[in-house]
Amino acid sequence: MAATYTAQQRAEILRLAQEVGPLEAAKRKGVPPGTVTAWRCLENKRAKLAKPPEPPEPQKPAVSEPPKRLTGKKVARLYTPSEKAAALELVQQLGVSETHRKTGISRFSLYEWARIHEKAMQQTHISDPLADQTPAKNDRDALVLAEWNKHPGLGPSQIRNQLRRAGTKISVRTVRMVMENNGYVLPKVHRKQAHDQRYEAIRPNQLWHMDFLQRHIHKQKISVLFIVDDFSRYITGFALCDEERSEAVLECFEQAVSRHGKPEAVMSDGGAAFWAWRGVSRFTRLLEEMGVDQLIAKVPQHNGKLEVLNANVQKELFNQQRFFDLGEAAARLRAWVAFYNLRRTHHALGGLLVPADRYFGRSDQVLAQIESGAAAEGIGEPIAVGERMLDVVRLTSRAGKLELWMMGQRLWPQNPTP
Repeated sequence: MAATYTAQQRAEILRLAQEVGPLEAAKRKGVPPGTVTAWRCLENKRAKLAKPPEPPEPQKPAVSEPPKRLTGKKVARLYTPSEKAAALELVQQLGVSETHRKTGISRFSLYEWARIHEKAMQQTHISDPLADQTPAKNDRDALVLAEWNKHPGLGPSQIRNQLRRAGTKISVRTVRMVMENNGYVLPKVHRKQAHDQRYEAIRPNQLWHMDFLQRHIHKQKISVLFIVDDFSRYITGFALCDEERSEAVLECFEQAVSRHGKPEAVMSDGGAAFWAWRGVSRFTRLLEEMGVDQLIAKVPQHNGKLEVLNANVQKELFNQQRFFDLGEAAARLRAWVAFYNLRRTHHALGGLLVPADRYFGRSDQVLAQIESGAAAEGIGEPIAVGERMLDVVRLTSRAGKLELWMMGQRLWPQNPTP
């Protein structure tokens, strides 16, 4: 049975524990040590509760402090133009040292602000720290928004490159901030690493890519055919039709050859309009007559440059505009191809060049123009069709035998012997 203790016994034991310690007091009085420890805890709690509360300390005026980092390093504070103006007024009245003691601003900052302000008052090229920078910021935002409204399918880095080519330097982060403040939402893109093998032609017209893109306009299925130069990403030919047909492929390819010359090789997928798995397709016969090699892409990644173009035209044209009929779609597509070839900067070309710059051999001239701070508009324009020298008739020798070509097609002999 547990022993009971009176209040007088508890007080005597606690007084002894205060003198000799709880363990010695428990040993002398024959009380368990845990009981003495529990009595002491209860007594301390009662003493704290009975103690009157201390008067609150007077609150210090709120002082804006720079944000503290977890590393413990000091972070420089940014001052507004109005705060700088007030500090400079105190400097004129009290001096730098007294202003430093009153405001906490470093002497170095006060001396620097005073020097810059004095230079600005003398109309030098040093910017005034008290000047309002809002107009420059508004002009910058207006340029970004104007380019984005003109081409809503472009992203922040593409907008930055477009402005840089036009002679305006601005960071990608600033462009993204301005676009996000006006409704831009970053796309959620999950990239899959399909392969790490890259290839690129070493000159124009060495390799052309061909492929169809399927879309719908008011429930009407359309097929868009693109022909892209591998070296420059220049669109040498395109066509819009209601379905994938061999006639569209032949007509589009012949127009591209008559306008830009004959390629050395053509790559496409194994679609029926390009390739026949039994027999010989009409397009294959045309390539054999022209002496052009035909390459069939086994996987879509081999024809990746054209797959990227198909994604870009959907993002920048078909997903941004609504078409009334097939004729309007063809007109808008023609305008977009002209923009893509002559105005749209390409990341694969370094970010500042357009496909026409590389296709027509003017990359160095354009880059020099951009680096000098001038706009590069108009440099990459191709020569007008009426001013070009077309290869209408050509007499060549192949393996010691003469061949007669006209507009990229061999007229004689029809079936040359190897």
